[in-house]
Amino acid sequence: MLTHLDEKNRPKMVDVSPKNETLRVATASGVIKMSDEAFRAIKENSAKKGPVLQTAVVAAIMGAKKTSELIPMCHPLLISSVDTDIIELPEIFAFKLIVTVKIKGQTGVEMEALTGVSVGLLTIYDMVKAIDKSMVIDEITLLKKSGGKSGEYMRA
Repeated sequence: MLTHLDEKNRPKMVDVSPKNETLRVATASGVIKMSDEAFRAIKENSAKKGPVLQTAVVAAIMGAKKTSELIPMCHPLLISSVDTDIIELPEIFAFKLIVTVKIKGQTGVEMEALTGVSVGLLTIYDMVKAIDKSMVIDEITLLKKSGGKSGEYMRA
């Protein structure tokens, strides 16, 4: 039986109440590639909509916090922390956003980390689309997770 369908084939949210509360951590990343002009505007803080990378960090945190409002079967969680890092990739005119979400709870935070990355990268796109509409958001990936019954996962 699928975990998100009941015996009458209706959608349901999984009951996590029998699960143990453990420390759960997930890290995800993604990349946004763009033109040299857009890359320079972000680096030089000259984009008309304001400080792009700082805004993307706030958006990533908000995205992680609001995951249950966006993904139907995700549980609302009391997130302990959201940590972000942005790495410049000047050789390909790109930025890599990394988001780590931590909780002490009964369900994992993989979706929160992935959503944080997605919303953060979409924010970068939104803020510089006037310069480059051909930007590509790519490689949104779960890098690692720990905690819970399934234990550790590390992308090879």
